[in-house]
Amino acid sequence: MLQFRNVEAEPTDQVTTWPFEALVTAIDRGLVPDWQPIFAEIRRAPWGQVARSIERYLEVSDRDGSTVLFQLAIDRAREVAEAAEKGEVAERVRDAIARSGLTSAQFANEVGTSASRLSTYATGSVTPSASMLIRIERAGEEEEPCAAE
Repeated sequence: MLQFRNVEAEPTDQVTTWPFEALVTAIDRGLVPDWQPIFAEIRRAPWGQVARSIERYLEVSDRDGSTVLFQLAIDRAREVAEAAEKGEVAERVRDAIARSGLTSAQFANEVGTSASRLSTYATGSVTPSASMLIRIERAGEEEEPCAAE
């Protein structure tokens, strides 16, 4: 059973409240069941404080089975998060095109890109730059009808 010494935390506390020393203890002395809450937090927030603290520890620790496993968990969580984010951007592009009422070729012309490049954005195979995404979303905004004077 995992126990912390000289820290104000218990293994049953939320992982996000554990100090750095508690994370190190869990990695070094814990077993797979003790690691599960840490892995869950890494999946929830791949660039969060817990993942960053573990990365800091991995930079200075000896490479062994547990440290390799934690590095793999961080890497995988980030890959999954990035894939989801790319999918979300592609969905935003598709939605903007649909809202515009234009053909893909017309829409591409409107935002200053080619139809084939726009297609790569819409499928998620290429992620548009931040400025291109803003242009795409602006072009996809429904135009307000002009008020009769």
